[in-house]
Amino acid sequence: MIKRVLAGVAVAAGAVSAALGVSAPASAAQTAAPKAAAFVVSEAQFNQMFPNRNGFYTYQGLVAAMSAFPGFANTGSDTVKKQEAAAFLANVSHETGGLVHIVEQNQANYPHYCDWSQPYGCPAGQAAYYGRGPIQLSWNFNYKAAGDALGIDLLHNPWLVEQDPAVSWKTALWFWNTQRGAGTMTPHDAMVNQRGFGETIRAINGALECNGGNPAQVQHRVDLYRNFAAILGVSPGGNLTC
Repeated sequence: MIKRVLAGVAVAAGAVSAALGVSAPASAAQTAAPKAAAFVVSEAQFNQMFPNRNGFYTYQGLVAAMSAFPGFANTGSDTVKKQEAAAFLANVSHETGGLVHIVEQNQANYPHYCDWSQPYGCPAGQAAYYGRGPIQLSWNFNYKAAGDALGIDLLHNPWLVEQDPAVSWKTALWFWNTQRGAGTMTPHDAMVNQRGFGETIRAINGALECNGGNPAQVQHRVDLYRNFAAILGVSPGGNLTC
């Protein structure tokens, strides 16, 4: 399971930590996005992509969460919309073992994600801020940042990310649409501006995987993206690796 700082202080993969960069404001494309439209991925296609998924990760939960980010998979041409949806779902699949894991599997890591230097501390408990959800939200300051952005008190109730499918999906979409991570742009902007799938990898886990850091992990993401793009009947485009 990949762990990262979504607001930008440190990142960990298992017990490994590396800097990911700073958070970014919502993109112009996101803030100027049209009203939410029907998702370009049908429920049948979603089920085809995730045949072994955990029942927690519902299609309805994802569609409900998308109302918080109406520009997601709804900006640009039909090709761009489908490419972005495929890119998001491919990264999510990689992060969760095919939408199987809801929480971080290594419980020994759980107490490590409390940064007591933050003025608000860890009100939910030392071990409450472990990785949860489609892009594995972790650390107390990330729960606070995501919760503040979504209007949900995740600092005091981080368990919502593993209990409410829509909240869980919203935290993943929050990162996708607003955070740069180790990259120079959000994953949403990377796909909308046709910078390529590789730039989404850089934002999500580039500090550990890109520039030769872990080519096998990068290739797994790319293979998933190509597969999902094929299911949606769209070309994956160029610049697939980082």
